[in-house]
Amino acid sequence: MKIALGCDHRGSLATQTLITHLKADGHEVKLIGELSAAMTDYPDSAYAACTLVSAGEADRAILVCGTGIGMCIAANKVRGIRAALAQDELSAQLSRTHNDANVLCLSADLLGPVIVKRIVDTWVRTPFDGGRHIRRIHKIEAIERGEDPSSLRA
Repeated sequence: MKIALGCDHRGSLATQTLITHLKADGHEVKLIGELSAAMTDYPDSAYAACTLVSAGEADRAILVCGTGIGMCIAANKVRGIRAALAQDELSAQLSRTHNDANVLCLSADLLGPVIVKRIVDTWVRTPFDGGRHIRRIHKIEAIERGEDPSSLRA
């Protein structure tokens, strides 16, 4: 799988760990920007990584900042992106099975390296369930187009 990785300065160390971990699992990793302790703005990384996913140049993206919240907000502004903030393996799994999340947002400050790897492994390996959830994905896409999702029929 092609995975774009983006972070701000607070997510730099966790992202370095993820690069090694994902490559060892056989994934192609595209780092957005540089890993540095120098202050960087999370919207820049979120936009760059998410546009790769939106354009089909990456299958998914993983974004890391202090809390993961800023990255998630910024990522969800990009058309075609369904970003989810995961704090545990269950939220990672459900973001894939129910929401077909194509971007995972993580907190570098609140999660340790072991749980980050477990969350990422769960998220990467979990398929979308489809079925009744497809209707909801279509409704999210309607919102992106500026349409009332309740106007869509089953």
